[in-house]
Amino acid sequence: MSRNSVESLVVGLAACDMLAVARLISWAENRDRRIAEVLRRVYPRTGNAYRVGITGPPGAGKSTLIARLALKLRERDEKVAVVAVDPTSPFTGGALLGDRFRMTDLSEDPGIFVRSMASRGSRGGLAAATEEAMDLLDAAGYRTILVETVGVGQVELDIAQATDSVAVLLVPESGDGIQAMKAGLMEIGDVFVVNKADREGADRLVTEIESVLDLRPYRDGWRPEVLRTVSHKGEGVPELVEALARHRAHLEETGKLAERRRRTLRLRLLGEARQALLERIRRTEGVELEDLLNRVAAREITPHDAARDMVDLLGTRTRDETNGGGAD
Repeated sequence: MSRNSVESLVVGLAACDMLAVARLISWAENRDRRIAEVLRRVYPRTGNAYRVGITGPPGAGKSTLIARLALKLRERDEKVAVVAVDPTSPFTGGALLGDRFRMTDLSEDPGIFVRSMASRGSRGGLAAATEEAMDLLDAAGYRTILVETVGVGQVELDIAQATDSVAVLLVPESGDGIQAMKAGLMEIGDVFVVNKADREGADRLVTEIESVLDLRPYRDGWRPEVLRTVSHKGEGVPELVEALARHRAHLEETGKLAERRRRTLRLRLLGEARQALLERIRRTEGVELEDLLNRVAAREITPHDAARDMVDLLGTRTRDETNGGGAD
């Protein structure tokens, strides 16, 4: 049996073999067709990991804090995985920053797995394969998955749709922009962390965050907590662990965790269906599609109507293929 076969890698994943886990995540990133069979076989073992998103603007110290957080969780004998989503290199298509090099303290612990993933053009701060990577890590037995997203500001909202808890990191220098962030990061945080809290302006930032939180409804009945940390010293990290634990307990006790995960699955299902449809359209060649394109270019029909005609066309072809197959 080949070391790179589906069977051997599924066995390796079940045994939490890091090389198998890394290879399968690469399959997910590269859209290898074999990943569908792997996920089909391991998906029943998922649903046990708690997924925590860590987001915030560039320079907030996310990587350093995540490293400290992972080590603190390991003190509780938890197996921890870190998925660090970086900007994409325009030359290689790979992760540009390489968070594994910034998390060197984690590399010697066999109970911590760290993987950098390129965003590959994803507009919401997450790589397209991030959710599949989290499924693989879940199936491998990691019980806490920390996801660091690209620090891109207000458009970084899909982290709230892919994780159970979201911690938003800000620094004292962010204070002047808090009001502007109300419709973005301020809407998704379950815990707010003022990092580098030993700098001037930290107390003012905490006050501003609290003021903004008082003006909006709470998500899932949870009033977000606001904490102070100095990540490079490890200060405030135990308090962050406890705050995340309190949020998880709240979600579980109120039944909101199941609701949140169902919303996540719904959005993921719709996203997968959209992607499958786009791939089917790209693979479809024929006079009909070119005719639609020509009619749009000639301003005979709108792109909106052409898109609907295209979907109808694909549906007709699918029915014809099904009926033709049944006739043989």
